[in-house]
Amino acid sequence: MNEQTLTILKGCLLALLYLFLARVVWVVSREMRGTPGPVPAPSATVAASTPRKAAGDDNPRRARPLRLTVVEPDARRGTNYSIDGEITIGRGTGCAIPLGDDSFVSTLHARVFSRDDTAWIEDLGSTNGTTVNGSNITAAIRLRKGDRVQVGGTVFEVQR
Repeated sequence: MNEQTLTILKGCLLALLYLFLARVVWVVSREMRGTPGPVPAPSATVAASTPRKAAGDDNPRRARPLRLTVVEPDARRGTNYSIDGEITIGRGTGCAIPLGDDSFVSTLHARVFSRDDTAWIEDLGSTNGTTVNGSNITAAIRLRKGDRVQVGGTVFEVQR
């Protein structure tokens, strides 16, 4: 190979190295920004698909709220989190369910919220996604007793 070809190859290699480093800096800075502000609830979707109670339908035996119970990993197995209002899952310090030791979880990964005695979950644009019963979710979906929610390497089961 002549000198000119080697110089061009060196320049291409250097350009690829700089692109790689720029991508690494972008990903790290995105993860280090911290927990973003609260995300508004998809009230139109939830309201349209959630049955409303009729006036005077106040049942004194109200159903117990759903809760998330850790199934995997074994170190956290059995830990319970009540779904009352809205909770967030992620590595961020402001999350109600902090998963700081799970490297596959985003800073603000998912949120679980309750509307009319039903629990819903939505992914908040996480890198690795959120699965319910093995299927990736793209919008807020309703959780039922027995559903398995996976966030990173952590698996929760929905219970009453």
